[in-house]
Amino acid sequence: MLNELTLSLQFGKSIDNVALHRATLGRNKVKRWIRHALQSDAEITVRIVNAMEGQTLNREYRQKDYATNVLTFDYTQEPVVTADLVLCAPVVAQEAKEQGKTLEAHYAHLIVHGTLHAQGWDHDLEEDAQIMELREVEILARLGFGNPY
Repeated sequence: MLNELTLSLQFGKSIDNVALHRATLGRNKVKRWIRHALQSDAEITVRIVNAMEGQTLNREYRQKDYATNVLTFDYTQEPVVTADLVLCAPVVAQEAKEQGKTLEAHYAHLIVHGTLHAQGWDHDLEEDAQIMELREVEILARLGFGNPY
């Protein structure tokens, strides 16, 4: 049985080639990716941002002064997962190109990754990283994507 998911999908201002990102991130597709990674009901916002907004959020909340691919702001895990996933469009696009992946495959991976973080998964320790990566690979395989690592 699929978990209930309330999804808000947002696109920030001034994203280069926003039409490409909107086309890649169809609402039903994003819901499907998230649902495959969920273990309970959830209310999740996925926000696609430009480099400036991504860098500002990373600096303010993680004290790292650069735009990163995905930030997860997790608020609750029980009884409902509530979280914001912020993905930086230019970083995601550049990484996909450098890694020889489609933009869709890279977004799917990062959204699954962020959804796992929202549920308490972490990769700070090597053992935890291996477990989380294995889980991501399993989820992405069920979605029809190859190993992102």
